[in-house]
Amino acid sequence: MLQLGDTAPDFEAQTTEGPIRFHAWIEGSWAVLFSHPKDFTPVCTTELGAVARLKPEFDRRGVKVIGLSVDPLPDHKAWAGDIAETQGHALNFPLIADSDRTISDLYGMIHPNANDTLTVRSVYVIGPDKKLKLSLTYPASTGRNFAEILRVIDSLQLTAEHSVATPADWRQGEDVIIVPSLGDDEAKKRFPDGWKTLKPYLRVVPQPGKR
Repeated sequence: MLQLGDTAPDFEAQTTEGPIRFHAWIEGSWAVLFSHPKDFTPVCTTELGAVARLKPEFDRRGVKVIGLSVDPLPDHKAWAGDIAETQGHALNFPLIADSDRTISDLYGMIHPNANDTLTVRSVYVIGPDKKLKLSLTYPASTGRNFAEILRVIDSLQLTAEHSVATPADWRQGEDVIIVPSLGDDEAKKRFPDGWKTLKPYLRVVPQPGKR
């Protein structure tokens, strides 16, 4: 089972934007790989429309997005017309054709106790180092909240650069927490303007590099 910190498996695939090798496609960027149970299904149609609408937000964060469904490429291309018609946003990122389920099996996207042929709604956030930073699994019946995925990416990118963690419900620009592993002496060097100590282990500081 793929776990946090593991290298995301590489693969070759056909997509709606041509063939790719996954690691080469990432090219030092952050990436989001997310799976869909099947083409021409209602929840998936709304999800792909949502990601197409939000793609400028992913771009602004330097994140590449790529979807996957266990249907062949001609079906993907036909489905793209439905997505544009019903969601008001045309597909503007690649969608992988995984009809032999090779990639689905490689990433553990098929959960036999839920359905032994269709993928669940898996989300993988992968860093520029090609390591898995986040994985989420939704049942096929529940559409994903991609605004929340953007929020998590903001946290992942911030905490990768600074010695901080983000509290519950944190959003871009709000205060953060100094990680417990950073002692006060070192924290003074990192955060010379100081912080608010609520408990010795809970030190709150304005977001570094706030934008």
